[in-house]
Amino acid sequence: MKKSRFTTEQIIGFIKQAEAGMAVAELCRHHGFSPASFYQWRAKYAGLEVEDARRLKALEQENSRLKRLLAEAHLDIEALKVGFGGKTLAPQRKREAIRRMLELISERRACRLAGLSRDAFRHEPAPTPATQALSAKLVELAQARRRFGYRRLHDLLDPQFPGVNHKKIYRLYREAKLAVRRRKKVKFPAALRQKLAPATAPNEVLSMDFVFDQLANGRRIKCLTIADDFTHECADIVVDHGISGAYVVRVLDQVACFRGYPRTVRTDNGPEFTSRAFIAWAQQHGIEHLLIEPGKPMQNGYIESFNGKFRDECLNEQWFTSLTQARDVIADWRRDYNEVRPHSSCGRIPPSKFAAYYRAQQGNNAVPFNPGLCQ
Repeated sequence: MKKSRFTTEQIIGFIKQAEAGMAVAELCRHHGFSPASFYQWRAKYAGLEVEDARRLKALEQENSRLKRLLAEAHLDIEALKVGFGGKTLAPQRKREAIRRMLELISERRACRLAGLSRDAFRHEPAPTPATQALSAKLVELAQARRRFGYRRLHDLLDPQFPGVNHKKIYRLYREAKLAVRRRKKVKFPAALRQKLAPATAPNEVLSMDFVFDQLANGRRIKCLTIADDFTHECADIVVDHGISGAYVVRVLDQVACFRGYPRTVRTDNGPEFTSRAFIAWAQQHGIEHLLIEPGKPMQNGYIESFNGKFRDECLNEQWFTSLTQARDVIADWRRDYNEVRPHSSCGRIPPSKFAAYYRAQQGNNAVPFNPGLCQ
């Protein structure tokens, strides 16, 4: 709007002259303004004194300023919604938010709203050579062990990169988009769970179960898994097309040649474990046979947990073309599970190392063994 060359006091004076009887045309000619301007002024200022006009002008200016501030506030709110989505973010996410806000507002204003300096926005931090090496090794390990999460990868990286915080591993893990994709599980109705009594020494309780898979030609293979409930070592994984009760007995005798006979074996109610050959073997060697209740696999939770890892990290990741190849691959995975793969229940060390620590402490008559202190 064009600013008038007359002040508010002068305009009110013109209106008073017209009210006193001076002709509008003469008044306009004398002071040099048009009749249209005079009538606009009269519509706006008629009946006002000078003080009232000043007050009106001040209110108009204040109203204009408040409108401008409100518009800027709405613009800031809209920019924050576009950039942040209502969340407080880390510097890297703030940079991304500022880039989105630049479509609406200036860089200076976007940085002020995001709480990040313009210098920090323009110059992103470059990773150090050590961080680059750590990230490359993390990606390499994650590609080799696709079912490992960041905590287990951190355990594997710890000997090569000592002192690296697990939170840094998690940040690099997320940046590389290495999150393990969860496989859908079948949901069963909730039931009353029976507490699983833990073992107190190696070879005290061996848990057994079967896992099934198939070859590329569609023929089924059967895997007998045997695990120690205390050390979490996998005593053996036997792979064949068919495994009977007598076959299970032969396998357990072979395991006993290296580990000795266990005090207890825990199994489900499958025909292999309730056969005459298996029951006679248990009675012959004085082994207690614990049978879980039908339909309650969590009463044999240790072997069920192992079977889940076995299927997720080995069977689901491989494509077997023959029984021989399946035996070789599964034997390699079992060796890796016992000697390399960190186990959370063993103080995040491999089960074989955990068992060696236990035997060493028992041999030295040390204090009671604490898995969390064995690293």
